[in-house]
Amino acid sequence: MSGAVVVVGSINADETLPVGRWPQPGETALLTGPIRAGLGGKGANQAVAAALAGAHVSFVGAIGADAAAATVRDALRGHGIDVHGIRSAPTGTGRAIIVVDPGGENLILVDPGANAALTVDDVRAASARVRAADVVLAQGEIPVVVVDALATLCREVGTRFVLNLAPPIAVGPETLATADPLIVNEIEAAELGLDPAGPGVGPARSLVVTLGAAGVELRTPAGATRLPARVVDVVDTTGAGDAFAGSVGAGLAAGLDLEAAARFAVDASAFAVTRAGASSSYGRRDEILAVFDGLDR
Repeated sequence: MSGAVVVVGSINADETLPVGRWPQPGETALLTGPIRAGLGGKGANQAVAAALAGAHVSFVGAIGADAAAATVRDALRGHGIDVHGIRSAPTGTGRAIIVVDPGGENLILVDPGANAALTVDDVRAASARVRAADVVLAQGEIPVVVVDALATLCREVGTRFVLNLAPPIAVGPETLATADPLIVNEIEAAELGLDPAGPGVGPARSLVVTLGAAGVELRTPAGATRLPARVVDVVDTTGAGDAFAGSVGAGLAAGLDLEAAARFAVDASAFAVTRAGASSSYGRRDEILAVFDGLDR
């Protein structure tokens, strides 16, 4: 796949802590393995997923004035992502602490750091990139005013706007109405008052609800489609939703319709959960197709 994707989003330095079970309040628990450090943040994860799927990706975001800044910038650059839209802020780089149990479930604590310093001026500075892109992808880990300004810019220049509203933030109704698609999981859908099994596309042009092991629900004005999940041995679910969203963005940028883009994205996220880590668990398009292509769903 090819196509131009601009990701406006968060960048974190991740630390993943493996545990044998969830500790109780007040309990001290030992880790079951070493702490793993790596690139994270929903924006960075989705940019990596889109790049691995074959898209030409540019990133707009903010990092801090600390040792982690060069590490995360270099990690993005290592995936062929254009990092000229990333600026430095006089604060710490975003950071996430991820606790993972033996079943692959996770608990994530995030310090936004420099991600909170992203501004509407950063969106304005990226207007040429947005105008030239096939798809713009944003998430809920950046200030709401930035997401709203980005949606407005996409409407003005005619670029497709994909919004993964995770975590849910109070974006304006026009922002939701611009999303094509709006991507949320079951919890996020509930917080937005959306029924995954209900009719229509909600407040957006199209809607995608990820349902974990139950698959993915797609809704467009033409109707609803349920895509089943792949059955795999789960190692770590961290970043699986980002693998999905980034792969959808890449597919749409390459000219696929929403169902075709989501079918590949289901496989990309299934591939990711079979390996440890967030973006480090993602596969290239050819790797993913080699595992799943031709298999029944």
